[in-house]
Amino acid sequence: MKLPPIVSAREWEAAREELLVEEKKMTRALDALAARRRRMPMVEFDTDYVFEGVDGKKNLVELFDGRRQLIVYHFMMEPGSDHRCPGCSATADSTPHLAHLHARDTTYVQTSPAPVSQFEPYRVRMGWDIPWYSTMGSGFDAACGVHGGAGLSVFLRTDDDRVFRTYFTAARGIDNLRNDLVLLDLTPYGRQETWEDSPEGWPQTPPYQWWRLHDQYDA
Repeated sequence: MKLPPIVSAREWEAAREELLVEEKKMTRALDALAARRRRMPMVEFDTDYVFEGVDGKKNLVELFDGRRQLIVYHFMMEPGSDHRCPGCSATADSTPHLAHLHARDTTYVQTSPAPVSQFEPYRVRMGWDIPWYSTMGSGFDAACGVHGGAGLSVFLRTDDDRVFRTYFTAARGIDNLRNDLVLLDLTPYGRQETWEDSPEGWPQTPPYQWWRLHDQYDA
């Protein structure tokens, strides 16, 4: 394994300051991107979708739980499937305490086409307190352009209970939701996946293959 250069503390500080300049540029670029995201046009969702959770059936307005904003994570779980997506599960593991979102008038929920009887035991096993609702037969996933995959949709509710979709992301866009990946990106080895530009000899495996449910790594 070929290590990066080993330098004095003064040289390391200089290299750190040089990197910090680039990090600040990226921070400002992300701020600008967020500003543009806040100005995205919206599309109205006026269909009376029905969602089912452990607390019964709700429509889309009721999912907001009285708040103005709603974030929906489309969790991969099809009816009757034994597959438990490690990527979606890691995203749920990284979800912040919901009180922080509620403080800014924002509700966060997960949805899946699978019925409550399928995902509720798994939610309990994983120790999540994220509200989870079934979209089975509602047409909601298709309306969001989600066909068996994962994704994240953001909605805004007006005073007269009109609902608008303001944002959607999927694939690598979901990486930013995972604290484990964000933290690994700060380390010398990174995520240790073959697509990364790392020093020669760094440990790497094919992407995604190392992902496990959080209670399966020891196994």
